[in-house]
Amino acid sequence: MDVLIVGAGPTGLACGIEAQRAGLDLLILDKGCLVNSLFTYPTGMTFFTSRERLEIGGLPLPSLNVKPTRAEALEYYRRVTDFFHLPVRYQERVISVERAEHGFRVRTSGPWDRQESYSPRAVILATGYYDLPNLLLVPGEELPHVSHYYSDAHAFYQRKVAVIGAANSAAVSALDLFRHGAEVTLIHRGPELSRHIKYWIKPDLFNRIKEGSIRAFFDSSVKTITPDHLCVQKASGGLFHVETSFVFALTGYHPDFDFIKSTGVELDSSTLRPRCNPETRESNVPGLYLAGVIIAGKNTNEIFIENGRFHGKQIIADLKQKLAG
Repeated sequence: MDVLIVGAGPTGLACGIEAQRAGLDLLILDKGCLVNSLFTYPTGMTFFTSRERLEIGGLPLPSLNVKPTRAEALEYYRRVTDFFHLPVRYQERVISVERAEHGFRVRTSGPWDRQESYSPRAVILATGYYDLPNLLLVPGEELPHVSHYYSDAHAFYQRKVAVIGAANSAAVSALDLFRHGAEVTLIHRGPELSRHIKYWIKPDLFNRIKEGSIRAFFDSSVKTITPDHLCVQKASGGLFHVETSFVFALTGYHPDFDFIKSTGVELDSSTLRPRCNPETRESNVPGLYLAGVIIAGKNTNEIFIENGRFHGKQIIADLKQKLAG
C-alpha cells in the first residue's frame, strides 16, 4: 500500500481523491462513519459557508440554497465516495502509527476488538477535532443531562435549558432552542458574545438577549452541575444558581494531541501546532503528512473544510515525487 489516510471527513476524502488520481494504492480508515463529524452536527443545521466551498474532487454540490444543509452535505459526500470508488473502512480506530523499515506499521482496533495491522509507505493524518470537547472540568459534568453536542430542539420544548459558551455552536443552539419553545439561559465566562460568531447570527442572538427572550450571564463560570441547577460564579466573586433540566456545554473542541504526539510528531509547547512543512504538509516524521484542522493546533478557527480540502493536492504532489524517486 502506498498511502493510508486516517480520517474519512471531507479533508481525508479530498486526500483520497488526489491519491487515486495520482495512481497510488490507498486506503482510508475512520473510527466512525463517513464524514462522522458532519453526521453529529445538529439535524437541521445549515452550513455557514456556500456550497461551492464545500466541494471536493471537482464535483458540484447540489443544494436548494446558497448555503447547504447538513442533510445535503451528507448526501453529497456519500455521492463523492461512490463516484470515485474510494476504499474506506469504517468503525476502525487507529491506535498506533510507528516507523518501519519500508514506511510505517499502523495498528487498528475495530468492532468486537478485532485487531488489524497495515504497512503503508506513507500516512496522512486527517483526523479533525470535533470528537474531543473542551471539558469544563467541574463536578457534575459527567451527569446524563449534560451534553457537549447539540442535535435537535424538539425534546426541550417547555424545559429550562442552559447553554454554556458564546461562540457559533452555542449561539446557533441557543437560538434554535428558544425558537422551539425552550426557556434558555446562556452562560459565558467572557464579557460579551464571541467575535467569531457569524455576522448574520450575532445580531439575532444579541437582540434576543436584549429583549429578555434569552437570559444571559457574562463574566460567569460554572462551578458545579447538579441534576436540577448550576452553581455559577461571577467574575466579581458572587455565586448564584441557575435552575435547569438540561445543559449543553458548547465550549469548543480540540484535536487529539496525545495521539498526534504518539506518532512522533512534535508540537509547539504554547500553540500545540504540529511541526509541519507549509508547502508539503509533511511533518517532522518523514512520510507522515498532516491535513485539515489538526495543523492549526489550538487555533481551530483557522482551518475549515473550505481551506483544508486543498491540503490533499500539496501532500500527494510531494508524496508522488518521493515514491517515484
